[in-house]
Amino acid sequence: MPTLVMKFGGTSVATVDRIRRAAKRVGVEVAKGYDVIVIVSAMSGKTNELVGWVQETSPLYDAREYDAVVSSGENITAGLMALILQEMDVPARSWQGWQVPLKTTSAHSAARIEEIPTENISAKFAEGMKVAVVAGFQGVSEEGRITTLGRGGSDTTAVAFAAAFEAERCDIYTDVDGVYTTDPRISDKARKLDKIAFEEMLELASLGAKVLQTRSVELAMRYKVKLRVLSSFEEQTDTSGTLVCDEEEIVESNVVSGVAYSRDEAKLTLISVADRPGIAAAIFGPLSDAGVNVDMIVQNISEEGRTDMTFSCPTDQVGRAEVAMNKAKEDGIINFHALDADTDVAKISVVGIGMRSHTGVAAKMFKALSDEGVNIKVITTSEIKVSVLVDRKYMELAVQALHDVFELEKIA
Repeated sequence: MPTLVMKFGGTSVATVDRIRRAAKRVGVEVAKGYDVIVIVSAMSGKTNELVGWVQETSPLYDAREYDAVVSSGENITAGLMALILQEMDVPARSWQGWQVPLKTTSAHSAARIEEIPTENISAKFAEGMKVAVVAGFQGVSEEGRITTLGRGGSDTTAVAFAAAFEAERCDIYTDVDGVYTTDPRISDKARKLDKIAFEEMLELASLGAKVLQTRSVELAMRYKVKLRVLSSFEEQTDTSGTLVCDEEEIVESNVVSGVAYSRDEAKLTLISVADRPGIAAAIFGPLSDAGVNVDMIVQNISEEGRTDMTFSCPTDQVGRAEVAMNKAKEDGIINFHALDADTDVAKISVVGIGMRSHTGVAAKMFKALSDEGVNIKVITTSEIKVSVLVDRKYMELAVQALHDVFELEKIA
């Protein structure tokens, strides 16, 4: 039988009634002749509750026990889903990560998948089981301890199972009905995309779009797993949702497919740094060691052997960056006059694989922002993306202006 992977997020399984609704969708696919692997998240809010309980015990908790606690939310959902399917006369059973076994690294709370043997589940399918309900987000280390994949890890679990079992498709059920040209809460002109290329989705996910976890898109692109993003709360048709697929499957690529934004950005500038060979490594090495996720980097023109170095990072990592830079200065690794932090900026990006074959996208973007009086602080580009940092108060205006100038409301 062909295999289908279906993943249901926290809002889709938030109550027993919602789990029952999700189970009916699974039953429809079973009736079509599929063997189905269902990946479930914890019920909405449950993981946050479990994390809170762990943090109440001690600020210096054992990461192995943390994983044992926070992974339990998915176990509950998996068991409830299996029970409801059984009541529907659909042969189903639940699987925890260690039972598959989904083998991971030992990096607790941030483990990476190493292998998913297919023998155990395949044997049960051969015996007549129609649905394997697998607890997402969790696995087992070489030492036999429960591990978790980090927040949003159920998406990665689903794509990894689709790759391992060579599934026909991986359907991600969530609280939105697809991938949009931008956030519909900001622009009422936002349109749902029928298809989007892996590379575009990866950029949008990394730039702030919350529809799919970045690691899951990376995995899907590597193994050519077709992803479909669907709403758990709407009736489905053959054209429902958004298909995330290989670029070759899209007949005519849009020049720009979407506008993404990230509200929680900060701009840091090291003022008057010695301009010498190796200075970039001296700055960004300590930042990397401190776990600071640096994004945009700009180095000003050198004057009298000194230069300014500007970079962006998430606002919640500014303190870490400041500590790392000041320590590097004390240790004599770098020398600078001051460190200026601007925590009131936002990142706006336009993304589209059509940029590869079209010129003028950046110019059009910059003029649209200029016409609205939005000043650009930092610019960075890639083959299919242009990103800028602007004052946060202009974020929504910038998104709306760019959505209009690239006429994304006409995309289908």
